[in-house]
Amino acid sequence: MKKPLSLRTRTAVGAAVLVLGLSMAGGTPAIAAPHRTWEAPVAGEVKDGNVVQTSHLTEEAAVTAAQAALDAAEADGRRVSVAVVDRNGNTIVVLRGDGSGAHTYESAQRKAYTAASFNAPTSVLVGRLEQNPTLADIPGTLFLAGGLPIHYQGAPIAGIGVAGAPSGLLDEQYAQAGIDAISN
Repeated sequence: MKKPLSLRTRTAVGAAVLVLGLSMAGGTPAIAAPHRTWEAPVAGEVKDGNVVQTSHLTEEAAVTAAQAALDAAEADGRRVSVAVVDRNGNTIVVLRGDGSGAHTYESAQRKAYTAASFNAPTSVLVGRLEQNPTLADIPGTLFLAGGLPIHYQGAPIAGIGVAGAPSGLLDEQYAQAGIDAISN
């Protein structure tokens, strides 16, 4: 009776067959190729005027703003969640305060997203909703007070949203405390 081949032997034979097969087919086996550094193909360079540069809120600033808003709410005995999103609505940070309602997490994110998207406080946008109710159909938005845009050199770069206080105006006050913490 023949003894079965070991795993080491079967692996070596398989590798040899692969190399031989690639060589016969005109391919270059990876293990036999000489060492070369790979160079990326050169793509076309975009000319001036076709690029726009934008500013972004740092992670550190987002955390500082969110924590300041949460601290302001907790100082008033409020249990809230705070979210900071970038200009594109991507979440940078969410802080859910101890004891805040389950709904506050998503509401804070949606308020921040709405403020950043429309570059306006969500308390102002509530009035626009009365004239154009279909705005509420835009996915991810929430037209309740408590969201504020964050600006740098006059341009919107982020949004902050607070949810959970008994009124949206209090949520907005806490959001402003967050912005104040990272302002000049």
